[in-house]
Amino acid sequence: MLIPRFAAALSFVIAVAASAAAALPLDFVYLRNVDPTIRQDMRYAGSHNFIGRPIAGYKAAECILTRQAALALRTVQASLAPLKQSLIVWDCYRPTTAVADFLQWTKDLSDNRMKAEFYPRTDKSKLFSLGYLASKSAHSRGSTVDLGIVELDAAPPAFSAGDQLVACTRPKGERFEDGSLDFGTGYDCLDVLGGTQGESLGDTVLKNRRALRELMTAAGFKPYSKEWWHFELTAEPFPDRRFDFPVQ
Repeated sequence: MLIPRFAAALSFVIAVAASAAAALPLDFVYLRNVDPTIRQDMRYAGSHNFIGRPIAGYKAAECILTRQAALALRTVQASLAPLKQSLIVWDCYRPTTAVADFLQWTKDLSDNRMKAEFYPRTDKSKLFSLGYLASKSAHSRGSTVDLGIVELDAAPPAFSAGDQLVACTRPKGERFEDGSLDFGTGYDCLDVLGGTQGESLGDTVLKNRRALRELMTAAGFKPYSKEWWHFELTAEPFPDRRFDFPVQ
């Protein structure tokens, strides 16, 4: 009787796994299944983001991308391995439900709980007009990613709700320690300093930004001028389509 029971249990596990895999649209993958060495700190699934709570549509801290984008990141990761460095991703595919959540949040000008860290010098009412947020996000096409570079021996970032907030524009060592190299600001710093050119941030910052940009462009991505962390796959498979399945 043990063998039939084992076979039934195994069939159930396979069926569940197949069902989970089928939940993603065709040509979408979990990044961890393509390259599990790439670090993930998926900000919108938790409270350490510019809104201060999990964003609608994010039910799990998972990076989902089109297969083409994930394979391109694997190429970048392979280039970093000899340097004892790794990519760290903060956001990948973003449901349109999440984009709508961003828009709804901007309408409540009284909710500034995370302003001290993420937009200390920027008027919340201007986040869309200044280009920091978009009513139609490239992330919803599945081939856009927010990321940086970390040393392999860097400690994982730790954030707890209620922690004192420090401006993302402060120097490395003073702002939140996310483990990444010094790129001049923290992730999602909605400020002019977050631009790819930025103000004068020093040779180290410019060198790190240049290295990240060169690695990503060599792998087929293009940067966004207002965010040093934002890259879009040039030959993306769904240039005219946006998706709204949940991240789970």
